[in-house]
Amino acid sequence: MKRVVGVVAGAAMVVAGLVGPEGAHAAPGRETLAWGPCRPAGAAASAGATAAPSAGAALAAVTRVSGALGAVIGPPAAASSVRRAPVHTPGRAAVQCATLRVPLDYAEPEGRQITLSLNRVRGTASQRDDHLGALLVNPGGPGGSGLDLAKYVAAMLPSEVAARYDVIGFAPRGVGPSEPAISCVDPARFYAPPRPDAVPKTVDDEAALVSRARQYAEGCGSRWSWFLPYLTTENSARDMDAIRAALGEDKISYLGYSYGTYLGAVYATLFPQRVRRLVLDSNVDPDGVWYDANISQDYSFDRRHRDFLDWVARNDDAYRLGATEQAVHDAWYSMRSRLRVKPGGGLVGPSELDDIYSAGGYSNALWPALGAAFSAYVRKGDTAALVKLFHSQAEIKKTEENSYAVYLGVECRDARWPRSWDRWHVDTLKVNAEAPFMAWPNAVYNAPCAFWPVPGLTPVRVGAVSLPPILLIQAEHDAATPYAGAVHLRRRFPTASLVTEGGGNHGVSLSGNSCVDRYLSAYLRDASLLPQRRTSARGMRRGDAWCPALPDPKPQAPAAARRAR
Repeated sequence: MKRVVGVVAGAAMVVAGLVGPEGAHAAPGRETLAWGPCRPAGAAASAGATAAPSAGAALAAVTRVSGALGAVIGPPAAASSVRRAPVHTPGRAAVQCATLRVPLDYAEPEGRQITLSLNRVRGTASQRDDHLGALLVNPGGPGGSGLDLAKYVAAMLPSEVAARYDVIGFAPRGVGPSEPAISCVDPARFYAPPRPDAVPKTVDDEAALVSRARQYAEGCGSRWSWFLPYLTTENSARDMDAIRAALGEDKISYLGYSYGTYLGAVYATLFPQRVRRLVLDSNVDPDGVWYDANISQDYSFDRRHRDFLDWVARNDDAYRLGATEQAVHDAWYSMRSRLRVKPGGGLVGPSELDDIYSAGGYSNALWPALGAAFSAYVRKGDTAALVKLFHSQAEIKKTEENSYAVYLGVECRDARWPRSWDRWHVDTLKVNAEAPFMAWPNAVYNAPCAFWPVPGLTPVRVGAVSLPPILLIQAEHDAATPYAGAVHLRRRFPTASLVTEGGGNHGVSLSGNSCVDRYLSAYLRDASLLPQRRTSARGMRRGDAWCPALPDPKPQAPAAARRAR
């Protein structure tokens, strides 16, 4: 139920300490943070050279896709979807990095330790100028690092708002460059394209997919048996509170996207007295963690894929794939069948195609490129654009496999999953009859949870009444985290107000919608400036406040057509 996010972020400084078995550390004394220069992967760079990334670079990093997608990631807008330039604040401090040791098991705080990587962009306001302390950020996952997101948020917030916060990014437990950074297979071998079709045609096809899922789960168990029992959302929330304590803050603020909304909700449930501001954008349904939420997502992704097909049909002058949604639908599934027989460029089979086009469910900014590649293949047999999209959106390398391993580790442990494949089979057939786009790919993506080496737990019962005002943001037609989840979460938090955007992109704030961003900025300035909460649940389709969607993107003609002009 997720799209794995891979963020290329600066590696944090190493905190001195004895390394125990398999990356664990000896118990620390009183832990403090030693901030210093960040060192980007592969190069030593000074803090002064570590500038905030461009909007496109930061968001492209957190939107990289691998696997059959499901629900929970960070802001998904690609570079072309960001409609304003980063706001670089004169005099803003450079990015700094640090590491923090935290208990593997919070029931044994003096036992084995693991290491979290952090970064920060310091606000320039003084305490006398109403500095508001730390704003932690998380892009989702589980499995996404917040290190690039911290730089992006600090750059994109209005300067007078950013000046009042130290924006803190962190790589959650298990996610590189935190240590250990888990991996369960050799991605070059296990994910060598083209992979087996995630939609089985025969009993033997399905058995092979189940065998791969079991193999992945066994790989995780054999490598990380000491770590997996403690890889949970609850422990990540406790890690956040350890970060708060190490920062010397009595309270923290938080901005989370996608799965990051669930992490933030769990934190607010466990530590309500530690919350200053809480912004949850693209909300996970707390009532569906996690198996049921995946099934809900199958239907919402199918609807959003049909929105894409309809958009292609409405732009038939550019793409020439049919003037009706049904005609384009038939062309898409015909393309998928042809790629099963002869993968594009020897790389893009039907599973890779599913991954590429699932990205369009997260952000319509990708629709022009997806439409152009679709048209080039169907009309000209040209696979170059599909191969390029595979490399940019769906190729699974070390970072993506790390994210996937953490995703499974958290979700398979957070909650109970069916342990009989018969249940998965029956449920997937039922969904597939109505919503075929995501049904089998999503089931296959999550299938290792049927064989996970540690049992699922009972999820934290999300909700708290003793919270300050909190802000929920949600797109009405979000495929990855359907709208009903935001309404359910609002019920759990009586101090929450919901801002609804009329579009379908996943990750709404700081992605170009000025209406949404005004609500965000006003709240971060002054928590009392939330929209008034409705007293009746009627009319919640528009939330407590409403922002119109951004316009649909303009079509992009296929390269072959452009060359012919």
